[in-house]
Amino acid sequence: MTSLTPVAKRQRLRNLLQMDQAVVAPGIYDGYGARMVQNAGFQAAYMTGNGVSASLLGTPDIGQVDLTLMSDHARRIAACINIPLICDADTGYGGVLNIKRTIAEFEAAGVAAIHIEDQTFPKQCAQFPGARSVLSFEESLNHIKAAVAARSDATMMLIARTDSAGHFGLDEAIKRSRAFVAAGADAVFVELKANPDALEMIQSIKQEVKAPCLFNVDVGGPVSELKASELKSHGIDIAIHPSLARGVFGHAMQLALKHLQTQEKLSDYAGQMLSPAQYTEALGLSEIQAWEASFTSK
Repeated sequence: MTSLTPVAKRQRLRNLLQMDQAVVAPGIYDGYGARMVQNAGFQAAYMTGNGVSASLLGTPDIGQVDLTLMSDHARRIAACINIPLICDADTGYGGVLNIKRTIAEFEAAGVAAIHIEDQTFPKQCAQFPGARSVLSFEESLNHIKAAVAARSDATMMLIARTDSAGHFGLDEAIKRSRAFVAAGADAVFVELKANPDALEMIQSIKQEVKAPCLFNVDVGGPVSELKASELKSHGIDIAIHPSLARGVFGHAMQLALKHLQTQEKLSDYAGQMLSPAQYTEALGLSEIQAWEASFTSK
C-alpha cells in the first residue's frame, strides 16, 4: 500500500465531509489501536487526549500531557496509518505564542485535524462533574485567530471547540462558534455532555453556525443512541468515540487479569485473545515482509 502524504490525508478528510454520511472516528491512543481502526475499514481515527494521558502517564485527563508529549505521540500514530487522524490539542497549551507553536508541531506531525478548546489552562476532561472554567469571549476568539494565522498548510483542519455551554448556556456556545468560524475555523465542536435535549441543541448549533460540526457521541443520552447512518441528518458531520479503545481495553484487561488471578493460567482464555498470527497481521507483518522480499536477491 502506498503511503499517503499528510496533505493527501487532510484533503481526504475534507472530501469525506462532503459525503452524505458523517465521518465516524473511533477513539484511539496509540498506533496499535489506530491500525485496528484502519483495518476495520473506518475512514478516520480520533486521538483522545484523555486516552493519551492514561497511556503515557497513567493519570486522568487533568492537563498533565504537554504539547511535546502529545505532538510526538501524534506523529508516530499518524505515520502508521493511511487514514486521517483527528487530534485533541487541548487548549493549545497556553497563550497565542504557545498556540503558534502548537499549530507548527501538529502540522509537522502529519495529522489531518486538531481541535483547540476555550477552557482555561490547565484544562480538565469535559466529562468530569461540573461546568468547566472557560476563557472570556475575546480571549477565546483571539486564540482561534492566532491558530488560523499560524497555519502554513491550509488543508490541515482547525476545529474550534467551546466548553462554554455548561457554564453560560447554549446561546453563548453558539455565539462563540459563529465567531470562531468567521475567524477562519473550519469546523466547530460544542461540548454538551449528556443532555436529554442534546439532539435539539445540536440542530440549533448546526442551523446557527452553518459549518461542519463535530460532536462527542460517547456522552450518553439520545446522541449515543444514533446510528452512523442517522448522524448527518441530525447535524453531526464528524462523530468521535473517544472512549472506545480505552474503555474496551480497560474492560478486557481487567477480565483477563481476573482470569489469570483466579485460574492461575491463561491457556483456556485463548479464545478471548488475539492469536500471535492475528496480532502480527493486525500490524501488517505480511505486507512488510512482502516489501522486504522485493529487495532480496534470489
